[in-house]
Amino acid sequence: MKLSPRDTASYFRKPDPRKAGVLIFGTDALRVADKRQQIIPALVGPNAEEEMRISRMSGADIRKDPAMLLDALKAISFFPGPRVAFVEEANDLSERAILAALQDWSEGDAQLIVTAGNLKPTSKIRKAFEAHPNAYSAAIYDNPPTREEIERDLADAGLRNIDRDSLEHLTGLANELEPGDFRQTLTKLVIYKLNDDTPLSHDDIAACAPTSTEAALDDALNIVAEGRSEQLGPVLRKLQSQGVQPVGLCIGATRHFRTLHATAVNPSSLYIKGPKGDQLRRQASKWGRNKLEDALQLLINTDLQLRSADQAPQMALMERALIRLAMMGRR
Repeated sequence: MKLSPRDTASYFRKPDPRKAGVLIFGTDALRVADKRQQIIPALVGPNAEEEMRISRMSGADIRKDPAMLLDALKAISFFPGPRVAFVEEANDLSERAILAALQDWSEGDAQLIVTAGNLKPTSKIRKAFEAHPNAYSAAIYDNPPTREEIERDLADAGLRNIDRDSLEHLTGLANELEPGDFRQTLTKLVIYKLNDDTPLSHDDIAACAPTSTEAALDDALNIVAEGRSEQLGPVLRKLQSQGVQPVGLCIGATRHFRTLHATAVNPSSLYIKGPKGDQLRRQASKWGRNKLEDALQLLINTDLQLRSADQAPQMALMERALIRLAMMGRR
């Protein structure tokens, strides 16, 4: 059965242990991993790893040994409690083992959790989970969590005294950070506000949000959006020294320009307040909707090149794209 995006959020918070399992797939590996890290503890509890109630294997492993997955589903743990058989990086080359396990699953077996990249509608694994009456298929899109999802996650963790401005600040932060970094920020906030009943403030968020790499990335993207191409080189070298990869830089640039495009189309859609919000509004107004669409097309093409190029220096490819964007911003 397919899970809609709205149903995915609620199901992953409270999954049904009587189901055979779930397929989690999408283009963004970090978002897929984030959902997997959410659902497995919800199914088996926080101590399952220590109690050996999680069997992990890769798509390559079960392709070489198809019986491995079925053995993991049927195995009896030394410790009592629910179990999970987790397959990561699955693809249609590992379909034989996955389809056999799904077909042979019965109540009392471990729940089957499978993660994969972008699966086409014709994928046999995807079609099997979508057609199975007792399993789910969840497509994970690149959309960051909504304000409602952020508020619910914090409330579940015990942090409820949050005003509208702070929620808008967190929503803006969710649009900027990678999913794992944002979830870590929420975890830090919950710990930071432990036994503190005062409302969550902008200062609290600033104290817990990542600063180093994100600040340098913001600098680079603002330089590009404002057409200051001559200042780009030093900031890119700083990002390289901090371990930022070209694909990550392209994802960040795409997210930034998507925010600008949404703002150009509907200025009231921008949740970010204060000086940063004002800066984004100025950038969106300067570029305009049509030119921002051209910029996004350039970034999409660059992303495809980065993910397919075997020999071209990827950082040079990304730097050239950013310089082209900065030149576009000057016109």
